[in-house]
Amino acid sequence: MKKKPRVLFVSQEVTPYLDETPMGLIGRHLPQGIQERGKEIRLFMPKYGSINERRNQLHEVIRLSGMNLIIDDTDHPLIIKVASIQAARMQVYFIDNQEYFERKHTLTDKKGAHFADNDERSIFFCRGVIETVKKLGWAPDVVHLHGWMTGMMALYLKKSFKDNPLFAETKIIYSVYDDEFPEALHKDFAKKVMFEGIEKSDVELLKNPTFVNVSKAIIDLADGVIKGSPKINSDIEKHIKKSGKPVLDFKNADEYLDAYSEFYDAVLEEVVEMVD
Repeated sequence: MKKKPRVLFVSQEVTPYLDETPMGLIGRHLPQGIQERGKEIRLFMPKYGSINERRNQLHEVIRLSGMNLIIDDTDHPLIIKVASIQAARMQVYFIDNQEYFERKHTLTDKKGAHFADNDERSIFFCRGVIETVKKLGWAPDVVHLHGWMTGMMALYLKKSFKDNPLFAETKIIYSVYDDEFPEALHKDFAKKVMFEGIEKSDVELLKNPTFVNVSKAIIDLADGVIKGSPKINSDIEKHIKKSGKPVLDFKNADEYLDAYSEFYDAVLEEVVEMVD
């Protein structure tokens, strides 16, 4: 009997845990829709400090927590929490750390300035998801990344964990949104992201970690690209066209569930023509 394809969703935002945004709504409804179409799913997001743990009934998963991740020569404890969306019969896993995610805002402070350590928060989140999936022993066929903050998952899976049996056959799909940040991430991002199996040539674009360069680096590593917003950065649009990767154009709320499910199947079958 053929096993159900497994799709791991890694999302920068998921409704109802944050205010409604187009990305957050997709983060909430896409996993449910894909599950209803016969695929197994897991869903991860950061545990931002603005998420009310009592109201949303989050609780720590002790057997998955307790590990330290080293970033820029400093240990950072990894805490895993979980909640259920009962109506969808779906669990959400949260990556937490007091230093990175206790603050009451997501990516910007109350004045709208982006946090100076968003680079490290992204690294911690991505590595935390991978370590948690390893502990779960759950091998994804597809990893679907939503938002730039999830993008270093592509680097780690393609370089550091390419020989791990859980991820050796995993295909990566990246949804590009209009979630642009105005200034480059920390100048040492390329150095901080280094890990076993990653060469300096792999992080060349990250030496100037603008939104465009970070996005290009993720696209170069992905097996397929989805345009998650009706309008995306024109430089990134050109890079997607040049990449030769399978691309799915923007789909509205009435059509994206079936289109995404079919796109996963096409990428898994290594079909390289464009999926309309």
